[in-house]
Amino acid sequence: MIKLDIVNEVVNRTGITKTKAEMAVETVFESMKRALAQGERIELRGFGIFNVRPRKTGIGRNPRTGAEVAIPPGKAVRFKPGKELQSLE
Repeated sequence: MIKLDIVNEVVNRTGITKTKAEMAVETVFESMKRALAQGERIELRGFGIFNVRPRKTGIGRNPRTGAEVAIPPGKAVRFKPGKELQSLE
């Protein structure tokens, strides 16, 4: 599923114009990106939780040459699915 599929689903379920649906979907995603960039947690009941966690520094290895590569510390977005999402069959 891509963003366009989500927009089309909003149009089909609500009957609003495609332009307004695109704006609504884009607004939701931008709000989520902004919240995660500020280190906030996003909890969507029944779906899951998005949060930002620090990533450890470490030493990796280039698979082609075998040379060691330093991995800098950073941040990574993590997603933990909710109970309803985990119980999908």
